[in-house]
Amino acid sequence: MSVFANLVEQLAELLQPLFHASAAAAAIVLFTAFVRLLVLPLSRASARGQKARTALQPKIAELRRKHRKNPERLQQAVLELHAKEKVSPLAGCLPGLMQIPAFFLLYHLFSNPTIGGEANALLGHELLAAPLGDRWLDALAGGGAFGAAGLVYVALFALVVVVAVFNFRRTRRMTAAGAPIPADGERLPGLGAVGAVTKVMPFMSFFTLVTVAVVPLAAALYVVTSTTWSAVERAVLYR
Repeated sequence: MSVFANLVEQLAELLQPLFHASAAAAAIVLFTAFVRLLVLPLSRASARGQKARTALQPKIAELRRKHRKNPERLQQAVLELHAKEKVSPLAGCLPGLMQIPAFFLLYHLFSNPTIGGEANALLGHELLAAPLGDRWLDALAGGGAFGAAGLVYVALFALVVVVAVFNFRRTRRMTAAGAPIPADGERLPGLGAVGAVTKVMPFMSFFTLVTVAVVPLAAALYVVTSTTWSAVERAVLYR
C-alpha cells in the first residue's frame, strides 16, 4: 500500500504543473487507463469469443430442438459444443474481474487515515473542490448538492448517466439485431447465471451511480473512467 501511495504521489507531482490541485485526480485517471490497457488483450479475446459464441447459435438451436425434452442432456450437449469449439461462455466476464483488485486498492488507499504508520497525505488531494477521500454524503453535508464539492459529483453522475444510456440503447439494439453483445450466455439449465448476466446487461451501467455515490471520490473516479473506457472499447470491438 505504501509503495502504491508513493507512486501516486510521484505521478501527481509530475502532473502538478498541468493540473495543479487536481494532479492526484489526473494521476488516478492515468492509472485507470494503464489498467485498461493491461486488460485490453483480454477484452479483445472476449470480443472474439463472443462473436464465436454468436456463430454457434444455429448449432445450439438445433441442440434445443433435438433435446427439448431432456434439459440435462441439452446442458451437457451445449457444454460439449463449447468445449469442442474452444469457446467459454464466461470469457466475457474476465476483463471486469481483472479490474477488481485495482478498484479495491484505490478504495483502501483513500479510505485509511494512515499508511505505513504515517498520515495519509493523499487524503489532502482534491478533484477541483472535492477531497479525493470524501464521499457524496460528505459533499452534501459540506455544501449541499450544488456546493463546490457537490457539483463535482453532479458532473460525475451526469457522465455516468450519459454512458449508461449509450450502453443501454446500444445493447438493446444489438440484442434485437442478433449481434454479439458482451457477457452473453445461453439461457439453459445449469447456465442460469450467465443467462442472468445477459438479461440485466442493458441496466448494468446504471448501477454505477450507486457505486459512485458510496465510495471515496478517488475510487469513484476510477469507476467512472473505466466505465467510459468500456463504452468506447465495446463500441469498437463489437462493431
